[in-house]
Order: sequence, then C-alpha cells, then structure tokens
Amino acid sequence: MSRVLFDAEAIRTLATILADTGLTEIEIIDNESRIRVARTPAPVTYIGGAPALAAPAVAAAPVSQVQAAPVAQEAVSAVDDAKHPGAVLSPMVGIAYLCPEPGAPSFISVGQPVTAGQTLLLIEAMKTFNQIKAAKAGTVSKILVGNGAPVEYGEPLVIIE
Repeated sequence: MSRVLFDAEAIRTLATILADTGLTEIEIIDNESRIRVARTPAPVTYIGGAPALAAPAVAAAPVSQVQAAPVAQEAVSAVDDAKHPGAVLSPMVGIAYLCPEPGAPSFISVGQPVTAGQTLLLIEAMKTFNQIKAAKAGTVSKILVGNGAPVEYGEPLVIIE
C-alpha cells in the first residue's frame, strides 16, 4: 500500500478561496491527485426585507408534520420558479448583489419593466463581479434572492413576465 502525501499549502489556498468567495465546497483534480475542501456555510442574514435564517438549536426537538409543511412548500415553490419560462437562472456559484455598490439603488424592483440585455444583478465569484442580464424584455414579477445572498448554479434569481 502506497502512502499519499497531501500538499498542505494547496489545501490552505483552497480554504482561503472558500472563505473569500463564500463557497461551501471546492475540488481540484490534476492527473491522479484530487483535493476537495468543504465547509459548513455560516447562517445568512438577508438585507432588505427577506427574513434572517435562525441559528440552529442546540437541543433539537422532534419535527412535526405541521412544522415540516412550510419547508416542503418552499421547496416546491423554488422548483416551480426554476421551471418558469421567464426565470433567470444563476449561471454560477457566488454571492448575489442587487445593487452596484453599498447604498446605491437596486438594479431592479418588482413591477419594473426591463429590456433585453439590461443588468438585473451582480454575482461575485472569486473576487470578480459578473453582470446577470435579462435575456428578454418584460416586467420583473419576482426577485428570488436577497442582497448578499449566496447562490448556486441553476438557482432561479428573478422572474420576468
């Protein structure tokens, strides 16, 4: 049996990337070596009206079906939003920003008409801000992410009717 040596510096670098970008997992594969670093995400506080996530309880009580129902409904709603023909899906993992800089007005608001190619929001990934633009003209009917919220690939961000 051969002994595998790990590159501690590579692991530290990947951990730094996770911390800087807000990602929860990163994996590098090179020839026959593979390094995967994962972490548990910190609780997210939404700014601008979205509810803050509660910290997990130390002693968990049994979950009843009544408590589980809203979570199931939210999951179904997210799936429905992703399948909506006007859904703008995240092309990457990163942090969503609804305004160009802190204190500035948001790019869009619910009920606002948008044109094809108009910037809807920004996603920061690896210290790069990527403009997410409208694929078609229409009216913003839903904004599904909060400012500063982490987003996953394929996650619905905005619905344009």
